Amino acid sequence: MARDRLGVMAQVAAEYGDAARLPLGPKTLYFFNSPDHAKHVLADRPLNYHKGIGLAHARRALGDGLLTSEGEAWKEQRRVLQPVFQAKRINRQLGAVAEEAERLTARLLAAAGHGAVDVRAMMTDLTLGVLGRTLLATDLSEWNSIGDDFESVQEQAIFEMMSLNAVPSWLPLPKQLRFRRARSRLETVVAQLRRRRLAEPTAEGDDVVSRLIAATDADAGQEAVLRRMRDELVTLLLAGHETTASTLTWAFLLVDRHPEVGLRLHEEAVDVLGGGPPDLADLHRLTYTHQVVEEVMRLYPPVWLLPRVAEENDEIGGYAVPAGADVVICPYTLHRHPEHWERPHVFDPDRFVPGAASRRHRYAYIPFGAGPRFCIGSSLGMLEASVVLATVARDLRLAAVAGHRARPEPMLTLRVRGGLPMTVHPH
Repeated sequence: MARDRLGVMAQVAAEYGDAARLPLGPKTLYFFNSPDHAKHVLADRPLNYHKGIGLAHARRALGDGLLTSEGEAWKEQRRVLQPVFQAKRINRQLGAVAEEAERLTARLLAAAGHGAVDVRAMMTDLTLGVLGRTLLATDLSEWNSIGDDFESVQEQAIFEMMSLNAVPSWLPLPKQLRFRRARSRLETVVAQLRRRRLAEPTAEGDDVVSRLIAATDADAGQEAVLRRMRDELVTLLLAGHETTASTLTWAFLLVDRHPEVGLRLHEEAVDVLGGGPPDLADLHRLTYTHQVVEEVMRLYPPVWLLPRVAEENDEIGGYAVPAGADVVICPYTLHRHPEHWERPHVFDPDRFVPGAASRRHRYAYIPFGAGPRFCIGSSLGMLEASVVLATVARDLRLAAVAGHRARPEPMLTLRVRGGLPMTVHPH
């Protein structure tokens, strides 16, 4: 598991079917891999299944943000933040997303003929910029180290997940020292964001910073206030920018591997976008672009594992699950299930043509999770991925460097290990 988490999950699904118990040191994982199992755990009985192995342990690094919190605390956090992600407000952010996509395209074009660029790094910068503008109403670029700080937080969270909190947090390991420095800098950023917003409120007051300030108990004390804001902002930005950056990185790689997909993508982008940024009507006409994004998330779901802990004894698909059991649903293997997907390992965006969803099990495809904890940022993520992919595909073709082997790295998201070097070619 430590060396090849995806390989273990795929092997278990192939050899043992849809339900298996996996001994893992002192623990046992209850692995379930059918759409009906996913529906039971995530949608039918969500109150019996709390955040489990890994995510619960990541709380020490991530704090009590929306990703790791439970119960009434989670409900309150969701209530406060939900308006930020309403469709009407997200649609208003299209202009900011389009501007960032055009800026990315210009950066890529400037690199044409000058060797390879790291697409993963560029997608990470892009999505952090988008989330700063759309969620925080703030340009995050003035804090130069913020991307590296998020990387340190993610590394620590994965370390806590894999070690099950067995390593004391006070040990001066290099990884933990980097994490402490990163967390301190992020706390400074949060304090500055709060001071600025208090001094200069936005006209709408509907961004994340404004809503967190309004929802914070003024009597809780400065330290508690900043801690809550830090946990929430770190969680939203880390989860939000990592998931979309990973999806876009895989998208450019898969499109390069399938030239016929790249040609259709380019032709649609030219037809719909012309030479300018998209409006809402254009966005709905990017049909094939949406299909490509959905197929990318089928093969490489950004959230590749959904760990849960059973609160009470239960039965899933006829199998007994005792209270306290660690239950895992793995979208990575579920999305490649041969009983629910024809040629499951083949990249084929046409499996997502309009109307195709009605012909498959609702829970065979869960890139944003399911049930009450369905990803709060799914609409923004789809809008961003579609606009960026179409804008770049309209003007440029990205080609993987010969001989480079892209490997998936299952961190908090399923990203490309070590970056993705690609060369840039104007259309």
